[in-house]
Amino acid sequence: MAGTGTRIAVTGSIATDHLMTFPGRFTDSLITGRLHQISLSFLTDGLDVRRGGVAANICFGLGQLGLRPLLVGAAGADFAEYRAWLEAHGVDTGAVRISASLHTARFVCTTDRDQNQIATFYAGAMAEAREIDLCEVLAGTAETDLVLVGADDPAAMLRHTSAAHRLGVRVAADPSQQLPRLDRAEARALVDASHVLFTNEYEAALLLERTGWTERQLLDRVGTWVVTRGAEGVLVRRADGTRLTVRAVPVARVQDPTGAGDAFRAGFLAGLAWHWPYRRASQLGCAVAAAAVESAGTQTYQLLMSDVLDRLDRGYGSAVARTVGPLLTETV
Repeated sequence: MAGTGTRIAVTGSIATDHLMTFPGRFTDSLITGRLHQISLSFLTDGLDVRRGGVAANICFGLGQLGLRPLLVGAAGADFAEYRAWLEAHGVDTGAVRISASLHTARFVCTTDRDQNQIATFYAGAMAEAREIDLCEVLAGTAETDLVLVGADDPAAMLRHTSAAHRLGVRVAADPSQQLPRLDRAEARALVDASHVLFTNEYEAALLLERTGWTERQLLDRVGTWVVTRGAEGVLVRRADGTRLTVRAVPVARVQDPTGAGDAFRAGFLAGLAWHWPYRRASQLGCAVAAAAVESAGTQTYQLLMSDVLDRLDRGYGSAVARTVGPLLTETV
């Protein structure tokens, strides 16, 4: 698909996931009374290397919808193959900072037969994201109308948010998994005056705890608060009292829910870029999320206009699909 739309910059993590499967049980290797000194090795029988990182995932979805998002983040010298993949799927990677000494961030996880997991996250080059000057980046690119600030090095998230506000560029705040690391002042700075705020239900409660604001106070400080609720769909709230619920698009089979939230954001942001109303943008986001859920991996789904329309038809009826069809034809 190819199309046009408002320029969107997406800041956040770029990573790879190394997922292994162990056919036994971790607990069988644990010895009572020796847990204070563990030295274990597990022979795995499966390895799946997947591309990930919230910013890269969102950009992948936007690229598939015909926009050319600008990816802003930090990666290592091992990013070349990943860069080629993203560029081939419509992502502008020109603003990615390449570390001279650190590898791209990676998540290494081993899962046993009981679904117990042992995991390690290596931040690597992500720590250098704080060195990126967003003002300088945006000055050298086409006019940008919106910046999504996603989970990243916390200092980078704060710096990007401040830069976007100084430039007068709308901010979509998406602190997600970094919320536990933020103090009150940092949490408030990241979401205050944002055009759109993204959280899931758990993060919504955690954000209120971190900021010390009530729901009313938070809504008074953001334009629109989008809360994803998994299989229950999406809740969109605004300060004027508007409360919009959109049910999820049904899926044939849940292959892998990882990355569904990033896929939703891609569809929703594409709708905003095309100046769609929030209900239509949310429906498109849910359709893209359904495609991601039915695929193994966060960047393995493929979006065809016929498939998107079919999902919208199944989720919201033929009238919605007929309404959105011409819009996608014009923009996608």
